[in-house]
Amino acid sequence: MHSFHGYRRGLAQAMLAVASLAAVSAARVANAADPVAVSPLPAAHAHNDYEHARPLLDALDHGFCSVEADIYLVDGKLLVAHNLKDVKPDRTLEALYLDPLQARVKTGGGSVYPGGPRFTLLIDLKSDGPKTYAVLSKTLAKYADMLSTVRAGKLQPGAVSVVISGNRPMKEVAAQEVRYAGVDGRMTDLDADTPASLMPMVSDNWASHFRWRGEGEIPAPERAKLREFVEKAHARDRQIRFWNIPANPAIWGELSTAGVDLINTDDLAGLEKYLRSRESK
Repeated sequence: MHSFHGYRRGLAQAMLAVASLAAVSAARVANAADPVAVSPLPAAHAHNDYEHARPLLDALDHGFCSVEADIYLVDGKLLVAHNLKDVKPDRTLEALYLDPLQARVKTGGGSVYPGGPRFTLLIDLKSDGPKTYAVLSKTLAKYADMLSTVRAGKLQPGAVSVVISGNRPMKEVAAQEVRYAGVDGRMTDLDADTPASLMPMVSDNWASHFRWRGEGEIPAPERAKLREFVEKAHARDRQIRFWNIPANPAIWGELSTAGVDLINTDDLAGLEKYLRSRESK
């Protein structure tokens, strides 16, 4: 009898935990579907977005049009975290990003921001690339109605475009007849013939290519190199992004002027303020 009551208590606790997770997920979806009135900032990218108090939702409230989520494959689930030791069962890719984005698209007339630009979800695979992508691909298929899709090499744009970074399984992605994601390239790929439908973006570490950190004037050779990178990316219809850039208006200004598509930051409010000041000029 004692063991039976213990079983019932355990079952009740488990059901309560499931109900709690479902309530949290439903609340996130509801918050996303009832957006703050804000005009979108196409160049704003939230680096490690999941580390903010309200993943995705804070970025949306600041007008960001691109966010980054790191994921691990754990017991068949895609869990969002920067380090494996920090994963939590309720912080799934679906709960934090895919479900809220789908809610926004449904209430936004087919876009994350009503009448706004396409939204980018950059997913950084932190665990084994091919194994993680196999699960991710099946997961993304459930959200096909809002995602940019490639069929037989032809891109069908959607409200949200997914780009895979980190442990990038290029061979597995390229082999799919129908897929819901592209792959993030590096500056070494700028001259590659890889189609933009497969590699829609190139990203790299700013410090690997530039010594300037926003103090004083950018050296002329570095400014020329930056613009050459942008021109090469755009010539092949790719977006370009740098990570590891100082949260510095001088850097943001050079990136904006050069035509860098996504400006990487952890400072949501700071970058929003800067970009809106440029809009008003």
